[in-house]
Amino acid sequence: MQDVLQITSPFYLLSIAALSIVALLLLIVKLRVHAFVSLVLVSFCTAIVAGIPSEEVVPTLTKGFGSTLASVALLVGLGAMIGRLLEVSGGAQVLADKLVGKFGEKKAPLALGVASLIFGFPIFFDAGLIVMMPIIFSVAKRFGGSLLIYALPAAGAFAVMHAFVPPHPGPVAAAGFLGADIGLLLLVGLLVAIPTWFLGAYLFGVYSGKKFNIPLSNLLNTTESTLSGTTPPKFATVLLLLLLPMLLIFLDTGLNTLTATGVIDGSNPLTRALRMIGKTPIALLITLLVCLCVFAKDYGMKELEKLCAESLAPICGVILITGAGGMYGGVLRSSGIGDALAGLLSNTGMPIIVAAFVIATCLRVAQGSATVALTTSAALLSPMVAATVGLSAFDLCFIVIAIASGATVLSHFNDSGFWLVSRLLKMDEKTTLKTWTVMETLLGTIAFLIVLVLSLLL
Repeated sequence: MQDVLQITSPFYLLSIAALSIVALLLLIVKLRVHAFVSLVLVSFCTAIVAGIPSEEVVPTLTKGFGSTLASVALLVGLGAMIGRLLEVSGGAQVLADKLVGKFGEKKAPLALGVASLIFGFPIFFDAGLIVMMPIIFSVAKRFGGSLLIYALPAAGAFAVMHAFVPPHPGPVAAAGFLGADIGLLLLVGLLVAIPTWFLGAYLFGVYSGKKFNIPLSNLLNTTESTLSGTTPPKFATVLLLLLLPMLLIFLDTGLNTLTATGVIDGSNPLTRALRMIGKTPIALLITLLVCLCVFAKDYGMKELEKLCAESLAPICGVILITGAGGMYGGVLRSSGIGDALAGLLSNTGMPIIVAAFVIATCLRVAQGSATVALTTSAALLSPMVAATVGLSAFDLCFIVIAIASGATVLSHFNDSGFWLVSRLLKMDEKTTLKTWTVMETLLGTIAFLIVLVLSLLL
C-alpha cells in the first residue's frame, strides 16, 4: 500500500503535527496514561484529522507499527538472548573487568564509549546498543551510581557512528544523491564524529548521571537463574562473541559501500549471499547460535533454553512501545506532513549548508525517522547542489554531514529510538526528554557547527 499523500494546506498539516505532540505530552506526562495506549490513540486521531481516508486509517496504523516491529523485534529479541547468556555466564563481567582494568574506575564511561565507537563502525544503532547493554549493566552494577553515566556515552557513540560515518546506510545514501566521495566522507565523518561524541555524549552523559539518578534495572536479570559453580569464559572468547556480529554485519555494509562506489559487482551471487549473511537479524541469529554452542558444553542446553526464555519476557514492553512509536511516525509520514514541510523550506534562499541542516531538522521533528529525514533532505537538495558552482569535494561531504546532523536532533515521541532507549534504561518519558533528546540535539548541533566552520575555512 502506498503512503496516503494529502493535498492539504501545509500549515494545517504542521498544526496537526504540533497538536499531536502536545497531546502526547499531556497524556503521558500529565495524565499518566500508559505510553503504548497514548501512542495508539494519538496516532488514530492524527490520521483522522489529517484527512487520511477512513478505509486507509487502520492499514496506515498497522503499516507503521508492523514495519517498525519488523526491524526492531528480531534485533531486540535475539540481542536480549545474547545479552542474557553473556550476563549470566559471567562473560559480560569479564569484559567489564578488562575494560575497567585498562582505563580505571573513573574512566569506565570513557572505556564504554570508546568500545561502542569501535563496535559502532559497521553495526547499526539499535543492534549495537542491545549487544552492549549487558556490558553497560555489568559496569554500572560494579561501580554504582546512575546508569546514565555509563549508558549515554555508549548510546551516543552508536548514534554518531550511525549518523555520520559510512558504511551506514544514511550517509551512503545521501552521498549517492549529492555525488560526495565515499572515501572522503568516511574520513570527514570520523573527524566530525569523535569530537562530537566526546562533547555531546561523553561529557553530557557524565553530567546527566550526576543530575538524574537512574538505578540499574533488572531488564537482563529478571530471575535468580545463574550458571554458578562454573568458570567464567575467557576474555578472548567474550571479545570474539561481541566481534562476530560486527564482522558479519560488515559483510553487508562494507560490500554495499563497495557496490555503491563501483568497486565490485553487486549482482554477483557470492556478493549477494555474503550481504544476506551480514543482514543484522541473520548476523545476530548466527551469533546467538555460536553462543549456545560455546556455552552448551559447560552448562547444558536445558539451562540455556531456560535462560533464553527468561530473556524474552521483560523486553515485550520494549518492543510494543517501540512499535507504537513507529506507528505514530508512520501516520505523520503518510499524512504528507513531511512533504508539506519540505516544500515550504526548499526555496528559502539560505546558504546551502544551512538549508541542509534546517530542512533535515524539520523533517526529523515532523516525522521521527532519522533515515527518512536524511534521505529525503538529500533528494530535495540534490538539484540545488548540482546547480551550485564551485562546490569542492569537501563541501559535498560537509553538506552530507549537515543533513545527517539535522536528522539527528530532537528525537522525541515519533522516533522509535526514543522509546527503545527509554525502555531499555527504564526511564520515564519526562526524563528521557531531558536526557536522550537533549543529547541527540547536542550531537546534531555540535556536528553541524563543526562542518559549518570547516566550510568557511576550507
